[in-house]
Amino acid sequence: MSDLSSVSEHLLAPGGLSLDSLQSVLGELAGPGIDAADLYFQGMISESWSLEDGIVKEGSFNLDQGVGVRAQSGEKTGFAYSNAITEDALRTAARAARSISRAGHNGRVQAFTSQDVAQLYAPDNPLEVLSRAEKVELLKRIDVATRALDSRIQQVSVSMAGVWERILVAAADGSLAADVRPLVRFNVSVIVEQNGRASGAGMGGGGRTDLPF
Repeated sequence: MSDLSSVSEHLLAPGGLSLDSLQSVLGELAGPGIDAADLYFQGMISESWSLEDGIVKEGSFNLDQGVGVRAQSGEKTGFAYSNAITEDALRTAARAARSISRAGHNGRVQAFTSQDVAQLYAPDNPLEVLSRAEKVELLKRIDVATRALDSRIQQVSVSMAGVWERILVAAADGSLAADVRPLVRFNVSVIVEQNGRASGAGMGGGGRTDLPF
C-alpha cells in the first residue's frame, strides 16, 4: 500500500472524506484575492515507557490528529485549525482562513497530481511490533544487561518512546503528497558508586525505524 493510500485510509476515510471532498473544500478556500491555499493533515500516535531499578514507573499512550487550513493573500496569511477531520469542520476552518480576503466567490482548483516521493521509511506502525508486555520485558532485559556491565552500577533507568506520524498535504495548485514517519528512541542512565562517591552517566539512540532497531 502506498503512503497516499495508507494515509487517506487512516486520516480521511474515518471522517467520510475523500480526495473529491478536499478539492471541494479547496475550491471554497481559494478564490479572488487568494494567491495560494492548502490543507495540512496530521495524525500522530505516541507511546512511552520508563523503568527504574526494574520497576515500571511510567507508561503513556497518546493519539492526536487534526488539520491546518491556510490561505495566502499577498503578504497576509490566514490560518485555521481543527481537531475534527470532517467536511463540516474543514469548511468552517476554510471560511475562517480565507476571511483575509473580502472576495466571497469560490476559486478554481487544479486537479490533484500525486507527488512521487521516495519512501524513506517502512510504513508499518513501530508501536505495534511488540505487545505492551514484550516492551516491558525488553526494558527489563536492558536493565539486567546494563547492571551486568559493572558491579559499581547501583541504579539503572531505562526509557523507550515511539511515534507513528502520518501526514497529507493537498494544495489548490493540484499538489498532493503524503508521508508516513516512524520514530523510536531508547535511553539508559546509570548511577555508579565507588569509595562512597556517586556519579551518573547516560546514553541514548534511535531512528526512523521500528523497535527491533
